[in-house]
Amino acid sequence: MKAIIVKHPGGAEQLQVAEQPKPEIKSDELLINVKAAAVNRTDILSREGQSAYMTNPILGIEVAGVVEASGNGTEDKNGMRVTGLVNSGGYAEYAVMPADRAMEIPEHLSFEEAVAIPEVFLTAYQTLFWLGNLSKDETVLIHAGGSGVGTAAIQLAKQLTNAKVITTAGSEEKLQFCRSLGADVGINYKEQHFDVEVMKATNNQGVDLVLDFIGASYWEKNLNSINVDGRWILIGVLGGAVIENVNLMDIMSKRIKLIGTLLTPRSDDYKAALSKDFETKAMPLFEREQLKPVIDHVFSPGEAQQAHEHMESNKNIGKIVLKMDD
Repeated sequence: MKAIIVKHPGGAEQLQVAEQPKPEIKSDELLINVKAAAVNRTDILSREGQSAYMTNPILGIEVAGVVEASGNGTEDKNGMRVTGLVNSGGYAEYAVMPADRAMEIPEHLSFEEAVAIPEVFLTAYQTLFWLGNLSKDETVLIHAGGSGVGTAAIQLAKQLTNAKVITTAGSEEKLQFCRSLGADVGINYKEQHFDVEVMKATNNQGVDLVLDFIGASYWEKNLNSINVDGRWILIGVLGGAVIENVNLMDIMSKRIKLIGTLLTPRSDDYKAALSKDFETKAMPLFEREQLKPVIDHVFSPGEAQQAHEHMESNKNIGKIVLKMDD
C-alpha cells in the first residue's frame, strides 16, 4: 500500500510517499480503507523525533474511511463509513482502528469533513466536560479560538451548555469566524491585553474555566483572568513549558484546579470510553447540523510537506486534511 512516511526525524521535507506493508488486524480491531486523514501537532512532534509515544514511520492518529475487514471478536462493520482515532499509521491507504473507537459517519458528511471531527472534538469534549465540568450559566475562556480544538470547543460549549464563550485569536478574520461559531466575546491577543478584556466582559469576576494551549507565556494573564474556584485545563505549551518564579499562593488563594492533559498517549480504554460518550451525546448534533467540522485546507498525499508547513505557520482556521484516495 502507499503511505506517507518520515524518512528521518527532522523537518517537513522528510515526509515522502512510499510503499509499506498492508497492516493486519487483531480480533478486536477494524481494517479501514482510508479515504482521508488529518494533520495534528502530534504528527509534527513525531516527525521531528520529539514524541516518545509513536514509533510507526507512518504518521497519523485519525482517519475516515470504509471498514474493509472486522476482527473476529468484533461486530461485523464491513462496508460502514467510520471515523475515529488510531494509535498510528493514519497517513496510508489502510490503517488499523480499535473497533470500540469507530464512530459512524453521518450520511451528509464527506470523508474529509468526517476526519475533521475525532481529535479536535474529542479533545474539546474531554477538556470542557470530563475535566472542566463546564455547566450552563458559566463562562469559559478558550485560547487559540481559530485552531482545530478551539473551533470545536466554541461549538460544543454553546451547543451543549450555552455557556458564555470568550475566545482569543491573532487576527480579526479568525475572531469573526469564532463569533460565527457562537463565541460571545473575541479578543485579539496581539492588540489587546486579554486579561483586561476578560475582566471587562465578566464584570470583574473572571472566567470559570480556561482552556489553555499556550502555557508559560500566558501564565500571569490566565491567573488574572480566572475566577475563584475556577478550573484551568492545560492542553498545550505553544508559548513555552517553563515558568520562572511561580508563587503557588496565587493558585491556592483562588482555589484554582489546574489540570494538565494529553489525549494521544491516553490508554485504549480511555479513548474508547471518550469516543462512546461523545458519539452518544454530541454526534447527533452533527446529524442535525448544529455542530459542523471546520476544514481549513485539503491537501493530496503528495502535498504532505506543504500540509505540515501550513500547520507550522499557524495560519489555519480549523483542520488540515489529507485526501488519501487522490
